[in-house]
Amino acid sequence: MFTGIIEDAGQIIGLEKEGSNLHIKVASRLAPELKIDQSLAHNGVCLTVVACNQENYTVTAIEETLIRTNLGQLQIGDSVNLERAMPYNGRLDGHIVQGHVDKTGQCLAVEEVDGSWYFRFSYEIAPEHLLVDKGSICINGVSLTVVNPSQNEFSVAIIPYTYEHTSFKQLKVGDTVNLEFDILGKYVARYAAVYQNA
Repeated sequence: MFTGIIEDAGQIIGLEKEGSNLHIKVASRLAPELKIDQSLAHNGVCLTVVACNQENYTVTAIEETLIRTNLGQLQIGDSVNLERAMPYNGRLDGHIVQGHVDKTGQCLAVEEVDGSWYFRFSYEIAPEHLLVDKGSICINGVSLTVVNPSQNEFSVAIIPYTYEHTSFKQLKVGDTVNLEFDILGKYVARYAAVYQNA
């Protein structure tokens, strides 16, 4: 389980295809603390460390992951938001994030307002993907608060610290982002769907 509080913005230094899989090598200040088999969220996608040293580490994304997320669009030099799994006795500073991306969305607008930034996104609606004003959404692994949701669009406000310490500073109109909707909302939607037909 993750919280959506980013620990580091790593840099992609290697991409290697092997069959339908993609091996992703990342340089990060977290590398010395990692070990093989450890779970790490990359732009909100939970992946397993398969190799590591003091400067960098490697994870592998399978074809299903590449199809459902923006990881297949990564290029050498790109920044990626990183978070280790929450320790059992840790604080839940963001919200409950599973590292299981529901779908991708598209950045529609970026606006700087008095030192902060507003980003607007669109996505393909589905009954199980609920958004409420002031609710939680995970975008590229970052726990954020929903602002002004409409049928298939919503905004988020980014404070300067988050902007500077995540890949949001590289995000531009037209870019694809990973979206994970609030697990509590997904359970409510599933419950309603099941018992509506009962």
